[in-house]
Amino acid sequence: RYTSTRAFLATLNEMNDYAGQHEVISENMTSLITGELTRYVQELKQERKSHFHDGRKAQQHIETCWKQLEASKRRFERDCKEADRAQQYFEKMDADINVTKADVEKARQQAQLRHQMAEDSKAEYSSTLQKFNSEQHEHYYTHIPNIFQKIQEMEERRIVRIGESMKTFAEVDRQVIPIIGKCLDEITKAAESVDHKNDSQMVIEAFKSGFEPPGDIDFEDFTQPMKRTVSESSLSNSRGDGKSEPKFGSKSKGKLWPFIKKNKLMSLLTSPHQPPPPPPASASPSAVPNGPQSPKQQKEPLSHRFNEFMTSKPKIHCFRSLKRGGAGPEDFSNLPPEQRRKKLQQKVDELNRDIQKEMDQRDALTKMKDVYIKNPQMGDAASVDHRLAELGQNIEKLRLEVQKFEGWLAEVEGRLPARTEQPRRQSGVYETQNPSGVNSCAQDRESPDGSYTEEQSQETEMKVPATDFDDEFDDEEPLPTIGTCKALYTFEGQNEGTISVAEGEMLYVIEEDKGDGWTRIRRNEDEEGYVPTSYVEVYLDKNAKGA
Repeated sequence: RYTSTRAFLATLNEMNDYAGQHEVISENMTSLITGELTRYVQELKQERKSHFHDGRKAQQHIETCWKQLEASKRRFERDCKEADRAQQYFEKMDADINVTKADVEKARQQAQLRHQMAEDSKAEYSSTLQKFNSEQHEHYYTHIPNIFQKIQEMEERRIVRIGESMKTFAEVDRQVIPIIGKCLDEITKAAESVDHKNDSQMVIEAFKSGFEPPGDIDFEDFTQPMKRTVSESSLSNSRGDGKSEPKFGSKSKGKLWPFIKKNKLMSLLTSPHQPPPPPPASASPSAVPNGPQSPKQQKEPLSHRFNEFMTSKPKIHCFRSLKRGGAGPEDFSNLPPEQRRKKLQQKVDELNRDIQKEMDQRDALTKMKDVYIKNPQMGDAASVDHRLAELGQNIEKLRLEVQKFEGWLAEVEGRLPARTEQPRRQSGVYETQNPSGVNSCAQDRESPDGSYTEEQSQETEMKVPATDFDDEFDDEEPLPTIGTCKALYTFEGQNEGTISVAEGEMLYVIEEDKGDGWTRIRRNEDEEGYVPTSYVEVYLDKNAKGA
């Protein structure tokens, strides 16, 4: 309707396409870059592992050769020392004249044996040394350089692959740049299409009151008492009625012009605490003006506010539809059980608040229709039917949504472990509040003069969903009975706050009619609600009535 709204909607559509191009980029990166790099990284890990294994194997081989060299060296050194000792012992025995020739020969053979063993150890040590030097040269000049060369080539291939991946990303991103540019051009075009003057004029045309400023007040000549009149151009006479002019003029001045309270219509039509909706066959008496009040005092303000009320459309559904457009599933199945339970509970509470808002509007329109039926000069009652049907459809849709989410919530709570303290009231909008609030609700429905009072703060407090703090009052005693009643007719309590009764059924009265046509009754400890006063015959207890 407004250019700014259309531009915003066009921007959202373009942002959807813009996000779609980012999804294309993400899919291409996943298939062309991320998947390939993941496989390549695994191959690199295996190759690097193989190269390091070869390096450790070569290092272990050279260490083994070194140990063999050290062992042959120590053996050669030991054999040389033993050969020297054997030679010295032989020379000593040969120089001793007291030693027999056999002992000398034996010492000589032992010395020769030791010398031979030393020569063998020397040859083995020399061979082992040559072998070690050869292995060491090959290790440091052949094996290790080859291993390092392979590792270097592997790392170079990895670097080249990273560069190729970056280039692929740039190409993927470059492919969607023209489409993104078109999206941005469309957003710019939508922004330039905003016409603030046109929007302002449309708002003026939609909400202008059509009232004319009062004319100048004529001079009243009090020197002629018999001809004293009130100027016909004054604001009071502009209504075309001469009765109670000063009072009516002072009251209508605040209602006909701006800077009035936004919820004045609701204060005229509904009670602060939302009494139960009227049954289909009867109208709530609370909406009918009391005897002395003149319908003309509310005719134009009611019509004016009714026009505003009918032209305003609830926007909570639009925002809800935007909210549901997220990436997550509607039943929050992608969340852990406890988080899912909290999300579902929040959704149920939100839908219940929406239902309560729709029911408030329906109650207000129902009472307005009753006023129009009883006072046709105030407006056409048939003009309200379309809006009432629309509100009924909205309420039915919201209730179906509540049932769906409550089913998911019950499923989640059935799977979760037992909690120490489950909240007893899941939907705070429909549950009866604490008993102290009920009495104040019944007493504040109407002001003494018959018009509805406006207590927005109390209404807000009563609509807040039940929290853990409210659970402290769940165990309070119920309202005492003040009498009994007999159902004269069968009543199907289909609206919230009402209770179904059968003809001839005996029930307890816990709150008598406060002038709104409803009586609050109780069937048992847990089942209570409102029924039309005309449907039951009440027998009040004298002591309770006097109290």
